[in-house]
Amino acid sequence: MIKYTTHPTPIGSLVLAESGQGLCRVLFPDEDHAESILSRVFPNEAIIEDTRACSSPRQQLDEYFAGKRTQFTLSIDLQTTPFFKRALLAVAEIPYGKTATYGDIAIKIGNPRAVRAVGAANARNPIPIIIPCHRVLGKNGKLTGYGGGLHRKLFLLELEQS
Repeated sequence: MIKYTTHPTPIGSLVLAESGQGLCRVLFPDEDHAESILSRVFPNEAIIEDTRACSSPRQQLDEYFAGKRTQFTLSIDLQTTPFFKRALLAVAEIPYGKTATYGDIAIKIGNPRAVRAVGAANARNPIPIIIPCHRVLGKNGKLTGYGGGLHRKLFLLELEQS
């Protein structure tokens, strides 16, 4: 069973979804029809809207946006390929207020030629903000694409610099 709820934040209302194992999805405000997206991603699960769901993620996100939390301590259910999982777990280790390049992550996971594959993993991050893919920049520190839009990526980077 997947339970989800909508949570207001300074970057818009996020949809947060959890399985019995932990937080499994964060959807940006532009991603309409949360239930249909979740049904496609979790076709064998019951999808239930529950305003009480994701209480710890909601609290920790509020603390993060208030500048009171620099690290998330949540159970996550990262359902993806083994390579993407390795890449995303490496992204999760980028400290608050710091950035890394796709190349840095590829080197960290022991596959320096996998820069594009790391980019693909980052682009498909099912738990953005918690797994801070906004901290990954292009070559020479260039601001590159972000599933929530570059305006949100910039907002998150600036939040972490203040």
